[in-house]
Amino acid sequence: MATLVHDANPTGAGVRTASGIGFALLSAAAFGLSGALARPLLDAGWSAGATVLVRIALGALIVVPFGIHALRGRWGLVRRNLGLIGLYGALAVAAPQFAYFSAIQYMQVGSALLIEFTAPAAVVVWLWLAHGQRPRAITLAGAAVAALGLVMVLDLLSGADLSTAGVLWALGAMVGCAAYFLISADDSTGLPPLSLAAGGLVVGAVTLGLLGLVGLMPMRANTASVEYAGSSVSWWVPLLLLGLVTAAVAYGAGIAAIRRLGSRLASFVALSEVVSGVIWAWVLLDELPRAIQLLGGVLIVLGVVGVKLGERETANPAPAPV
Repeated sequence: MATLVHDANPTGAGVRTASGIGFALLSAAAFGLSGALARPLLDAGWSAGATVLVRIALGALIVVPFGIHALRGRWGLVRRNLGLIGLYGALAVAAPQFAYFSAIQYMQVGSALLIEFTAPAAVVVWLWLAHGQRPRAITLAGAAVAALGLVMVLDLLSGADLSTAGVLWALGAMVGCAAYFLISADDSTGLPPLSLAAGGLVVGAVTLGLLGLVGLMPMRANTASVEYAGSSVSWWVPLLLLGLVTAAVAYGAGIAAIRRLGSRLASFVALSEVVSGVIWAWVLLDELPRAIQLLGGVLIVLGVVGVKLGERETANPAPAPV
């Protein structure tokens, strides 16, 4: 029945896809801002654990009221989905954050990010093996082009030193990233996107806090000013932006995008986060992208187009719930 409605109303489907891509690009831009905001804090003496905990906790405080409003008194939805919310918060919010910051203790940031962003390939493989959604040749070609674009954007063509521990932690971040796309795509639960985001951020903040309490994630903070592009700002400004933009807006818009696009396409559009990360680093940290990085961004866009064309040729493009 859903397919018949979709076919009978192509205009509505087009609007839904367009809005989904808009939400996905907003989410990617917000997520991409986190690195440029956090770098000066880390240089000023903040630990990665303390920075990410404040980011997720502030995001939770901001999103929770909107998540409660979106429920409109339907608390039964929360009770029926407590397990899903807990899984989302631990596996899709806390795990990739913790694993990524653990990875960069052993390897270059770009290398860890590249490994983490193999998550779209993992999504395609999961949907293929677990739900029989075999990708078409154009989808695979788009994935390959996007992967090449990522290598160019991250400027890794010259090679990078990799450690076993770093690779394993980065692969853990990749699993968490893939889980984020897959869990967010399940709209059969009835949970509004903002409610899922709110619950996940709360669980994620609690999980990260526990990691800090038991000593698995060092917590260091101070009140020294930080600098962006030659300008000094108070320490709380980037922390507020980390919570409001890179957590609240990023997760909320991301879930809204995935509900409209499906986990496969949304995960590939999210590759633009790497491009936005380069741009934010250019604006805030005066790190100018090289020509090869700009070319990589073009390849990522072409890869996303290939994935979208592949999904249009699929009889049932919507991913099955996890």
